[in-house]
Amino acid sequence: MPLQIARLKSWLPSFIRFLPQTLILAVALAVVVSDVAAQETNRQPNAGQQNPSVVAVVNADPITRKTLGDRAVERYGVDVLDNIVNRHLIMQACQHNGITVTEAEVAAEVQRLAAKFGLSMDSYLKLLQEERDISPNQYSREIIWPMLALRRLVADQVQVTNEEFNRAFLAQFGEAVKCRLIMHESRTEADKILAAAKADPTQFGNLAKKFSQDEASASVGGLIPPIRRYSGDSRLEDAAFALEDGGVSELLQLGDQWIFLQAVRRLPAATPSAQAMPAIKEQITDRIRDEKMRSAATELFAKLQTEAQVVKVLGDEEKMRQYPGAAAIINGQQVTIAYVAEECISKHGEDVLEGEINRKLLMQALRASGKEVADQDIRAEIERAATSYGFVGKDGGPDVQAWMESVTADGKVSEPIYIADSVWPSVALTKLVEDNVQITQQDMQEGFEAAFGPRVEILAIVLSDQRSAQKIWEMARDNPTDDFFGKLAEQYSVEPVSASNMGKVPPIRKHSGQPAVEKEAFSLKPGDLSGIIATGGKYIILRCQGFTEPLVRDPASVQSELTRDLQEKKLRESMAAKIDELRKNAEIDNFFTASKKKTPRVAAKP
Repeated sequence: MPLQIARLKSWLPSFIRFLPQTLILAVALAVVVSDVAAQETNRQPNAGQQNPSVVAVVNADPITRKTLGDRAVERYGVDVLDNIVNRHLIMQACQHNGITVTEAEVAAEVQRLAAKFGLSMDSYLKLLQEERDISPNQYSREIIWPMLALRRLVADQVQVTNEEFNRAFLAQFGEAVKCRLIMHESRTEADKILAAAKADPTQFGNLAKKFSQDEASASVGGLIPPIRRYSGDSRLEDAAFALEDGGVSELLQLGDQWIFLQAVRRLPAATPSAQAMPAIKEQITDRIRDEKMRSAATELFAKLQTEAQVVKVLGDEEKMRQYPGAAAIINGQQVTIAYVAEECISKHGEDVLEGEINRKLLMQALRASGKEVADQDIRAEIERAATSYGFVGKDGGPDVQAWMESVTADGKVSEPIYIADSVWPSVALTKLVEDNVQITQQDMQEGFEAAFGPRVEILAIVLSDQRSAQKIWEMARDNPTDDFFGKLAEQYSVEPVSASNMGKVPPIRKHSGQPAVEKEAFSLKPGDLSGIIATGGKYIILRCQGFTEPLVRDPASVQSELTRDLQEKKLRESMAAKIDELRKNAEIDNFFTASKKKTPRVAAKP
C-alpha cells in the first residue's frame, strides 16, 4: 500500500493539471450526470426543504443552517460564486453541443484510474480521502465529470495521432546518449574551457567540476541524465547524437547560457515486453491527450467567458438592491444567494461551523462571567497586533491602516472577517483569562535563564532504536574525540541537522521544553559523553564541547522586556487552555459533521 500512496501522490497533481487555472475554478461542484444538467442549471435548492434547519446545538443553544450559510457566504461566497458562474458556462456549452456524460461513465473512469494503481475502487477512493482530503463525491463531481465533459467538448482537437505516439515512445524508450555537460554564462570563458576540453577530452569531468556553472551536474563531473530524441531542445539532441563516444560538441547557446557536451556512451533503445505494451501505450496516450487538452480547454474556456453575459450581484450593494435574492445572472439564468450558500456549506461548512461553535462557547462564557467585548477592546487588539508585527508609524504608535492593508492584501480576508474570526475571539479569550494570568518569581527566573542564560555547545547523535544507540555509544566511548563522534553522527544519526553537520546542533538552553536532554546536557563537562537519553521515541547521545557565556548577566536590565514576553506567553497558553476547557465541558451536538460522514462512496444524482 505505501507504494500505491507514493504513486498516487505523484500522479494526482499532474492529473488535475490538464485543467487551466481558470478552469480549475470552473469545474468546482460540477454535477456528475449531465442528463440532469438542465435541471441543475435551474435548480435553486431550498435549505429548509432539503436539510434539517438546525446543524448544531451548543449547550442547548442552536445554530441553524441559515446562520451557517450566511457565515459561509460572508467568508467564501465571492470565490464560490466565481466557481458557479464558470461551472454554468461549461454546463451550457455541454447542453448546446448535446453532450452527455452518464453516471456509469463516471464510475467506469474512476474504476479505470484505480486499476492503473493496482487498487480496487474502494481502496483508491479511500486513498484520495486520506492523502488529498478529496471525498469520493467531490472527486466524481469536481474532477472526473468535468474531465470527461471537457474531453467531449474538445474531442476533435485532442485525438492522439500515430506520429505523436511514436515520437513520445522514442522519447521514453528510444536510443539515448549518456553525456557530460559544461555550462557558463560568459561566451569568452566558455570558449577557453571548450578549447581545453577538446585538447584533452579525458579531462572533461575535471573541467566540469572546476568551471561549470551548472551546480547539479558540476559536482558529478558534468554528468547529466541521458539525452533522447523528442524529449527537449532539438539542438541539444542533434549535438549529442552527432558525437562519437568521448567526442566534444561545439558551443551552443541556451537562453543566456553557453554549453557544450561530451558523449560518454550510447545507450541502446529499450524494448518493453509485449505484456507491458498495453499499459505503456495507455500511459503515453493519456499524457499526450492531457497536454493537448490543456491547450484546447484553455482556448475553449476563454471563448465561453468572452461570449457570456454575466451579471455578478453578490458583493455589490447596488446590484443586490436591484436584484434581491440573486447572487448572479448568467446568460439570463439566475443563481440565487440560497444556492451559493448551499455550495459554500458543501465545501466549507465544517470549518465555518467549528468557528461558529467556538463563538457560541465564548459568548456563553462571557455572559456567565458578566463580561463583554466592547469596540474599544477590538481597536486595542488591532493596535496591539499592528505593533507586534512591526507596523509602527513615525510617532512610534501603531500604524493600523498599514496593518489592515497588509491583512487584506491578498483579497482572501476582508476587514470584517478578520475582526470576526481573529480579533474578536482573541479579545474574548483575553477577557476570560486575564484575571488568572500571574507571573511568579520562578517564571521570571526560568524565563531569564531560557532567554539570556548560558547554553551547552554539543555534538549529538540521534538513533531510532535502543540497540543501535547502545552500539554507537560504546564506539563513542572507546574513541573519545570530537572528530570521531562527528563521523559517527554523519554515518548513523537519523536527525538531518546532526547528520549533515558532523553532529553539530544548536546549543541547548534551559527550559526549552526538553527536560531530559537539558538535564543531561547541563550535567556534562567539556569532553564528556552523555548516557543514552530516551525521549520522544528516539535515543540521543551527546558530547559536550563547552558552555557559552550568558547573553545578559543582570536580570534587572531586561526585566521589562522579559515581563512583557512572559505575560504574552502565559496569556496565549491560558487562552488555548480556556477554549479547550470550554469545549471539553460543553454539550455539543454537531449534526452537520455527523451527516457528512454518511456521504455515499461515489456521487450519485444530486
